[in-house]
Amino acid sequence: MDITPAFPPPSPAPAASRWLVLGIVSAALLLIVIDMTVLYTALPRLTHDLAATASAKLWIINSYSLVVSGLLLGMGTLGDRLGHKRLFMAGLAVFGAASLAAAFAPGTGVLIAARALLGVGAAMMMPATLSLIRLTFIDDRERALAIGIWASVASGGAAFGPVVGGALLAHFWWGSVFLINVPIVLVALLLAWRWIPASRGNREHPWDLRACIQAMLGLMAGTYALKELGKQSPDWLLAAIALLTGIAFLAIFVRRQRRSSHPLLDLALFGNKAFSTAVTAALVASAALLGMELVFSQRLQLVLGLSPLQAGWAVLPLPIAAFVAGPVAGRLLPRWGSARLLSLALLASGLGMGGYLALHQAPVLWQALSLTVLGAGIGAAMTAASATLLMSAPAERAGMAASVEEVSYELGGALGVTVMGSLLSAVYARTLVVPATGTPVPSTVRDSLDEALLAAEALRGDAASDLVQAASTAFDHGFAAVLLLATALLLAAAWAVRQRMRP
Repeated sequence: MDITPAFPPPSPAPAASRWLVLGIVSAALLLIVIDMTVLYTALPRLTHDLAATASAKLWIINSYSLVVSGLLLGMGTLGDRLGHKRLFMAGLAVFGAASLAAAFAPGTGVLIAARALLGVGAAMMMPATLSLIRLTFIDDRERALAIGIWASVASGGAAFGPVVGGALLAHFWWGSVFLINVPIVLVALLLAWRWIPASRGNREHPWDLRACIQAMLGLMAGTYALKELGKQSPDWLLAAIALLTGIAFLAIFVRRQRRSSHPLLDLALFGNKAFSTAVTAALVASAALLGMELVFSQRLQLVLGLSPLQAGWAVLPLPIAAFVAGPVAGRLLPRWGSARLLSLALLASGLGMGGYLALHQAPVLWQALSLTVLGAGIGAAMTAASATLLMSAPAERAGMAASVEEVSYELGGALGVTVMGSLLSAVYARTLVVPATGTPVPSTVRDSLDEALLAAEALRGDAASDLVQAASTAFDHGFAAVLLLATALLLAAAWAVRQRMRP
């Protein structure tokens, strides 16, 4: 595929300035993507300290991704209108304030609200990070390398979240995973004000707040329906109402975009075969990665008994491989083409995920090898998908294209957490055989492994160990089901990309 832009390039910025801009936006992006997964390591301790229910636990994770994915389209277009530097710096400020609130949240309600506000700040920044790269780097090869570095931060940073969380929790309380953001935000604000050049927006382009809210409500209602269906005894009426509500809001959003002369999302972009295929590939890769990491970190701590720091080290091969693969894929992209690189990267991801499923009880070296293949595949896939999406749109639509690309990742992450988390809960509940302890065991033990471990604390001797063993076995069944689904999705996406983008 030819990804050469079809518009006159602006005057190139000095080389040192270009790479400094890349460093600033990559640091901000690292904060955003780490916040998507840093809670995976902190979740067991946070759940215990705040007495969070299984439902609250999912919303603590999902509120961030859902708000981000719902607002991204509006924020990307707003950046095209006001200028990407201005929106980027405002997003940094909101993100820092929300991080402070989350760090000292006294209960789950405040924490969920702070996570949602973090999502607002992230949504303001994310389109700007990629748009600034798009507009700063003029040379095709430099741009491909810059996007590769950006993608490696996006994929590797998400995988690096549990490592950061584990290191912090080894010495501090769970709020430290949010508090660490504040000094980084302050430094990034100073550097951005000094070095990022002001980008001139199009003031005549309107901003559609109503459409932005419609998209967000549609995504939240649809995800709630999926979460409800994943319960052991779902409320079918409530799930149906939520699902229909989500479909209705999204349908209204699409109709509004078709009629608008200045849409938040130009649906004509999806007529481009490469663009629509890259969107699907990005969504699937993100869903598989974040869904797998959710259950992976919990298994390492709750089943294998690793500390948060030990769990973080166990995940480390994945982000390291993703960090390395992104720039390498950026170098190969002009030579190989996005179709070939994307299909091969998804295939490698699927083989790595399936390999870990087969080898998760093998010696550590084999586990690390599987995670390395998975990380390399995900890093390369995100680079190819990002470049394809961004280069398929003209410069004046850079914010919109960046928004679509990041909606794919954020929505994929939210769907991955919801679907994989619901699958884990469903398999766990249906395979758990509660042992006869002679002491009444609360029915909540079927909700999650966390609840079973809490219930076991009230039992004594063999009764406690029998309950822990039964719950751990049921969790492992759910873990295997999640990895099997993630493997199937990645391999199916690799085949679909190859078929659809074949010349």
